[in-house]
Amino acid sequence: MTSADAPNGPVVPTRGGPVHGEQRADGSLRFLGIPYAAPPVGALRFAAPVPPEPWTRPLDATAYGPTAQRRPFAEITTIPEPTVPGEAVLNLNVFTPGLPAPGLTPAAALPVLVWIHGGGFVAGSSASPWYDGAAFNRDGVVVVSVGYRLGIEGFLHLADAPANRGVRDWIAALEWVRDNIAAFGGDPAKVTVAGQSAGGGAVQTLLATPAARGLFRAGISASGAVMDPQDRAAAESVARRFTERTGVPATAAALRDVSDAQLLAFQDALDAPGPDGDGELPGLNLAPFADGDLVPEPVPAALTDAAVPLLLGFTEHEFAAPGEDGAAAPEGELRFVLGALGLDEGRTARFLAERAGAGVGGAVTDRLFRAPALAAAEERASRGRPTWLYQFEWSGTAAGREGQAYHCTDLPFAFDLLGAEGVEAALGPRPPQALADRMHRAWVAFVRDLSPGADWPSYDDDRAVMRWGTEPRVERDPLRVVREIWGG
Repeated sequence: MTSADAPNGPVVPTRGGPVHGEQRADGSLRFLGIPYAAPPVGALRFAAPVPPEPWTRPLDATAYGPTAQRRPFAEITTIPEPTVPGEAVLNLNVFTPGLPAPGLTPAAALPVLVWIHGGGFVAGSSASPWYDGAAFNRDGVVVVSVGYRLGIEGFLHLADAPANRGVRDWIAALEWVRDNIAAFGGDPAKVTVAGQSAGGGAVQTLLATPAARGLFRAGISASGAVMDPQDRAAAESVARRFTERTGVPATAAALRDVSDAQLLAFQDALDAPGPDGDGELPGLNLAPFADGDLVPEPVPAALTDAAVPLLLGFTEHEFAAPGEDGAAAPEGELRFVLGALGLDEGRTARFLAERAGAGVGGAVTDRLFRAPALAAAEERASRGRPTWLYQFEWSGTAAGREGQAYHCTDLPFAFDLLGAEGVEAALGPRPPQALADRMHRAWVAFVRDLSPGADWPSYDDDRAVMRWGTEPRVERDPLRVVREIWGG
């Protein structure tokens, strides 16, 4: 990002300084790599985010800014996750239908979708073409995609640094939206925070964070596992294991000058399964946790009481292995996995009797995605909290993924970007545009109206679930067996 000498694109004032972006062929505008906080380097590497140094000349916002991701994560999917080198990783991208006209009334300002990318809190990129806001712009929604600190820099508990630094980054980005989005045509009072996978977990964490209240009015958590309760003791245990495995104290003082490459090596050492099984599923070593301060209580408890409307969803085969045939899973293997995932003998027997065809991937999806989301929806419904639930079931024809609606495959439909880079590789040729039209329309309606539409009732005593397949339909309690097997 550099200050431009003679910007010839649209220029927008922000509190940090003016930025100039570009107009696209459809007339929409995009502003990329806008800093919402100072580069987290030197003394700021493990500090809470602080505002960037202001600038006076228009900042070039026509290319994506640096990403915190320094290498790709394991290839769970073929989603493109570009890595952009540089230090100023606390930046965001704004996609808008157009700039406000002089004298614009508040009623004419547009709703805003703030997108937090996934990647297990250790990877991912806000520069992915799958997060382009073009279709939302077409339908009257401003989109903001956010970069944030990952892995050790964002989430390892350090004795001499603020906890949950990645969470603080999300809040700083939302504060930037509150203070600046009106200049881009958005309404700061109509913000929906959304994300997928770890980004969905981010949404849930923000719902549990008092400091984020008032910064958004609704949430969308796609494939965001309702995380197991992570408290300070668990985070301190991870920090001790970090020191045991690397020989380096878990302190900002010890890590501040460590290179990115060495930090990634330390992260690999932390994540490697040990003889006692630590580092294995379920749970993440580097993730938000209830620190008793910024995040006062574990996310599941706070999530159920959050009053804002919430749309929760997951795919049918989140983490099925490529080519996995659930029916072919040996019973002994499946029984072992079910025990490791926490089922007792009685519930294991019922799973084998009624869900054996779901296989190992189905069991993991149940434990990490379906069951926690169902439990949250049940509890929220009992408290009168507006909640909608979906399962994405359309499966493509990509090699090795035939018959699988796996992790991330709902995103091109929700963003209505079936022609984006990497989509055909992930889904196969000719995914149904009609499904994208309908799913995208529901997301737009939720962001605009706080409801996905009259054809999708909320999750209440009838336990309505939208099933996004070739023929989308709402069914009453279609996941009863999952709910009963994995329920408390």
